[in-house]
Parts: sequence; C-alpha cells; structure tokens
Amino acid sequence: MIVMGRGHHAQSAPAFPPGALRLSASHGLTEHRGQGHDMGHYMGGEAIMERVLIIDDHPLVRDGLRSVIAISFDNIEIFEAASLEEAVATLEKQDNFDLILLDLNIPDVRRLDGLKLLRDRFPILPVVMVSGAFDRAIVQEALAAGAAGFIPKSLKRSAIVEALHRVVSGEIYLPETMGEGSAPSAEEDDIVRRIDSLTPQQKTVLGHLVNGRLNKQIAHDLGVSMTTIKAHVSAILQKLGVLSRTQAVIKANRVHFGSD
Repeated sequence: MIVMGRGHHAQSAPAFPPGALRLSASHGLTEHRGQGHDMGHYMGGEAIMERVLIIDDHPLVRDGLRSVIAISFDNIEIFEAASLEEAVATLEKQDNFDLILLDLNIPDVRRLDGLKLLRDRFPILPVVMVSGAFDRAIVQEALAAGAAGFIPKSLKRSAIVEALHRVVSGEIYLPETMGEGSAPSAEEDDIVRRIDSLTPQQKTVLGHLVNGRLNKQIAHDLGVSMTTIKAHVSAILQKLGVLSRTQAVIKANRVHFGSD
C-alpha cells in the first residue's frame, strides 16, 4: 500500500530543531541506543523498530535523524554510516535491521546507485530515501528502483515519525505533495530535444563525459582513435549549444542523462 503523508514542508516547524543539531562525536560509524516515548498516536497499529541504519555524510543530519528516532521508538539501536562503503560493511557484520534511511546525495554514490546496490545485496531490508530536495521525477525513479518511501528533510518531526512508523508497518510512504510536482521546464525540454539529436555514438561519448572520463580514456574504452573522440566531442558541444565539456555535462545532468 502506498500512503500519502500529512506532513508540511519548509514553511512548517523544521524537522531538526537547533537543540537536536549538535555535532556527532564521530564522523565514522557509531551506534546509539535511545529510550523513547510511546508514539501510538502516529500508528494505525503497533509498529516496532528495533534497529535502524542512517546513511548520510553530514553529521548534523545524522544527529537530527538520530534524535527524532531515539525519542520516538523504545529500546532502539541506531547505527550510522557516513558513506555507502561504511554502510555495506556494517550490514555485512550486523543483521536484523528493520530499516535503512539513505540520503539521496552522498559522495560515493551517483544518484540512485546506492539504493540499487542495497536492494540487490539486501533485498529484504526496506530502504527509505531521505533528501533535502523534493522532485517528483526522482521520487518516481526511487520507487521504481525499490525504495520503501521518500522523506523530505523539511518535514516536521511528527511527520517524519509517522512516515517511519508506516514504513515499518509495511506501507510505502510518500509526502502528500507527491502529486503536485511541476512539469519539466522549457529549458529541460530543450536539453532533451538537443540530446535526442545526437547520434548513438555521440550519446555514448556524452555518457562517458558525464562519468568524468578523459578523451584518451574514452578512446581506449571504445577502441577508437583520439581524433574520432575529439570529433564526437566537438559535435556534442555544437548540438548542445555549449562551449565546453563542463557545460555539456551540466546540461546532461540537468535532465539526468545516463541514469538508469
């Protein structure tokens, strides 16, 4: 079942009040136990969560989420990881996790690759995406990739708690504003049109550029000459209406080109 949350966004009280946003003592992996209060008000039934993993590279965000969870669930163990690598190492050593909270943007992950890896490696664990940005397209992509929900960081504390209870109860959580996403902008439509005008070979080269590959690396990967790659890059820049590789990559990322 997919449920739409009743939480409010940035105009409401912030999810992590200043008192909760204190620097974490460790930037690595830590474990915390919290004694919580009864949050039955937010539950349709009795949701139990005993062990959760928070994956976020920002100590303040981890601390804020930890604070919300610790006071909302009884006898819960809260693990933290600043990177996907740390998270995987923890999941391989520990077991019986009830939930994973995964930030959309962490340094060692490209878009939803982290979600896909976790779903492949640990398919029975529900993974909820957490993000400071709320975009309907990325939410839909996350759900298609197997996310158990999507929680904007701007939600109120009570809405975050409700979302967690619903996910642990087996539901898929989405904010109520999910249906209010805006249509692609005229600029994005133009970028898509320009990318569509590229030949298959040029699209392949653009994908390599997006991944940060140099011309010589692309030439090696594709088994062609540097001259051929330079010609493709020049054609790409011309068709995208940009003057540099960097600008081409920015435009491609604007419409999530190359993402599965």
